Amino acid sequence: MRAAGRSGRTRLRDALAASDPGLLRLVAGLRTAGAIALTLAVLGVLDAPVKHLVAGAIAAMVATFAIREKQRTQQAVTLALGLPVALVSLSLGSVLTTLRVAGDLFFVVLIFCAVYARRFGDRGTALGLIAFQVYFLSLFVGATSETLPELCGVVTVAFAASALLRFAVVPTGPTWILERLRQAFRARLAQLLAAQEELLDAGPDDIDKALHEVREGTARLHETALMIQGRLEEGTSDEAVARLVQRRIADAEIAAERLGLLLLTARSAERADTLTLHLPGATLPTGGHLPVRDEATGALRRDLRALRVLVLQPAAAARGTGLAQVRNRLLGYRDEENLPPAAGAVQDVFRGIGETARAVLGLRVALDGPQDESDDSPATTRSREELDAEDAAIGGAEESEREEEEQLAGLKRPTTRAAVQVAVGSSLAIVGGEFLSAQRWYWAVLTCWIVFINTSSTGEILVKGYRRLLGTVLGVVAGIALAGLVGHHTWTAFGLVLLFVFAMFYTAPLSYTLMSFFVTAALGLLYTLLHTYSASVLVLRVEETALGAACGVIAAALVLPVHTGRRTDELLGTVLERLADVTERAVDQLSGGPAVELLDLARDLDQALADLSAATQPLTHPVTPLRSRRDTARYVVALLETCAYHARSLAAMAELLPTHPAIAADPRLRGAGQRILDNIRTIAAHVSGDPAAGRVATGPSLAALLQPGDPGTPRYGRITDRVLRHLQRLDEAVVGLARPLGAPRAEPEPAK
Repeated sequence: MRAAGRSGRTRLRDALAASDPGLLRLVAGLRTAGAIALTLAVLGVLDAPVKHLVAGAIAAMVATFAIREKQRTQQAVTLALGLPVALVSLSLGSVLTTLRVAGDLFFVVLIFCAVYARRFGDRGTALGLIAFQVYFLSLFVGATSETLPELCGVVTVAFAASALLRFAVVPTGPTWILERLRQAFRARLAQLLAAQEELLDAGPDDIDKALHEVREGTARLHETALMIQGRLEEGTSDEAVARLVQRRIADAEIAAERLGLLLLTARSAERADTLTLHLPGATLPTGGHLPVRDEATGALRRDLRALRVLVLQPAAAARGTGLAQVRNRLLGYRDEENLPPAAGAVQDVFRGIGETARAVLGLRVALDGPQDESDDSPATTRSREELDAEDAAIGGAEESEREEEEQLAGLKRPTTRAAVQVAVGSSLAIVGGEFLSAQRWYWAVLTCWIVFINTSSTGEILVKGYRRLLGTVLGVVAGIALAGLVGHHTWTAFGLVLLFVFAMFYTAPLSYTLMSFFVTAALGLLYTLLHTYSASVLVLRVEETALGAACGVIAAALVLPVHTGRRTDELLGTVLERLADVTERAVDQLSGGPAVELLDLARDLDQALADLSAATQPLTHPVTPLRSRRDTARYVVALLETCAYHARSLAAMAELLPTHPAIAADPRLRGAGQRILDNIRTIAAHVSGDPAAGRVATGPSLAALLQPGDPGTPRYGRITDRVLRHLQRLDEAVVGLARPLGAPRAEPEPAK
């Protein structure tokens, strides 16, 4: 029973870690709801009136979610600076409440300064957010000069409660978050392996569903890898350790993605296109093989399950002869003589399992430290020696280039443009909002402010405004129902508010519509507590929300506009530039050139691609009327994800050159990579509108171009053939980008 209980808890922990990497959403919800609860408890003991309870709840929420720094000392400084900023903002809101014109003008200036402060990083963003939200609080609760002293005390209590929750009750430093992200990576890797096993067994009626699960699992694993890479520097004290973990995470991700591709090929009548893993709606080639029950595929099923056990097994339990034998068997597939008799495509899957097992071994050593080696087979010993040699070769990275890039990115942030747009949009919202309601016009301003947060183009603002309006309408319906049920039961209503606040922060990264729903439902309860609830008030909230979203879209479209097309073209150019950098450096190193740091370049490519994918959301949204443009955007992003996968694989193999005995440089690869690089740069020139851009070159396969011209010239080894396969797939994907991006293609060159 006790073992079963532990097993159940472990499964629950793994499921939670996979669904919420780093437990970031859970922590955000608990902190915010806890800070509000503590504030209400203190104010309740002090017998504060309901209006002060509402103000305290809002202030505690703002003080908690505004802080975004990763280091706890930086969080403490920002929170300490936030209190006087909040008190000043509250005081000005209370004083200017009777001066309508002066108050409106100051609100616009405050909004401009709050947005402009984002150029100063997380601290500037937090302080600007606190200033704006607390000024909004003063309008919401009707603060006056007479109630100002009590409200200042309420805000102080709220900030103190937020600090207590952040630093004492729910403390999470960078190291803690990084450890949770590592657990999430393991859990998502295990989920991907389970999905791959389902793909192996799927019948003709289930193949599309199984392929969808593999595609989703691959995307989730990549998302977690990016999150880990973004927190390695703060979460580890030793830079060498950070680079080692980064390397092992990248190895495991690439190996798992390649294993999925090999399984697709084994299930297909022909070699599967890597695009199948990345393009939504793509299917396997027709004529695929049905699942069979022969000895080889039975062994595949067994070994995929065993690989999943190795991934999930805690370090403390990863001892014993049984697990060692499983690990030895899987690593043995890296040797040709240990492969079971089967078709070539199936043998490739066994090889992929062996390489994934090696990546899992390296990941376990990097995360959990030295392992028990008493039961190692020769194949396992050899894998450990390779990993040790790679570990020794990983040196400290040069920080100067990274800091220079970060500084350049900071100087290019369009904060001035955004500040002007928000100020103009807020001015329109104030005027229009006061026509709708002289008392609650500020809801339009709040919506206008919010739709500009984390958006960079007119299309993104339009989509965000639509989602907020939809969530608000649904929240109004829920608010009307809840207000009738709760009535004037103060603490019951506050309990529901806490539940909605937790749900709001837990769902925020997943769905902006859901977040808006919970916000509006909570506001309906707060209006009930303030004795200002009515159905007409909540309907007015919908009208003000629609007005604010419309004002934001108008300001974004007419004032210093950044159209979605221009924004995506800029990001597409960045992705192509990063892709060319990774490919060029990797091919050069595989051809015998000097060793360079490729992991950072690959991470930059992944981040640029993630930015592009986010920026294309207005084009790929289900309600967009431009269906052909939506399909084109999805296809281009999928092709770029395929390119990034092959570029990452080339980079990973290039980094093995100094230490891996089975990999040797081949100067002939440089010629194979040149056509790819030329095509990437040609497409980038067309995207940027360069009239002198040439044509995308096509022709015979890269392997055919490099056939030995003399019988005495040696053929390629298995490793070089794998590099050529990656180059060939990368070449095909890059050429495939020409048509949707409008780059002309040259006539195919005949093979020599």
